[in-house]
Amino acid sequence: MPRDASDLLHGTLDVLVLKTLTWGPMHGYAIAEWIEERGDGELVIVDAALYKALHRLEDAGAIESEWGYSENNRRAKYYALTTRGRAQLRAEAATWRRYATAVGRILGST
Repeated sequence: MPRDASDLLHGTLDVLVLKTLTWGPMHGYAIAEWIEERGDGELVIVDAALYKALHRLEDAGAIESEWGYSENNRRAKYYALTTRGRAQLRAEAATWRRYATAVGRILGST
C-alpha cells in the first residue's frame, strides 16, 4: 500500500521552510500555504509539525521571528531567514539533491 505523501515529509520540513523564507518573512499559515501550493497539493503541512520545525529552526539560529499583523489585520508571528539559515539551506538542499538523484537512479533501474 503506498504511503501518504505527508508521511514522506518527515525529515524534509526544515529545508522546505528555509526555502520558503527565501521569498521573505512569512507567518506560519503563509509558510504552509506556500509549500502546499508549490507542491501541487501533494505535501500537506500539519500545523503541529510546522510549529515544531519553526521552533527548532529558531532555536538553531536559522530563522528569527517578530510579531506583526497579517493581511487580515490579525496579530501573527513572522519568521525570517538568517545568515546561518541561508548557509543551512545551501547545505541541506545539496544533500537532498544528491539523495533524490540516487533514489531516482535506484527506482529507474531494471
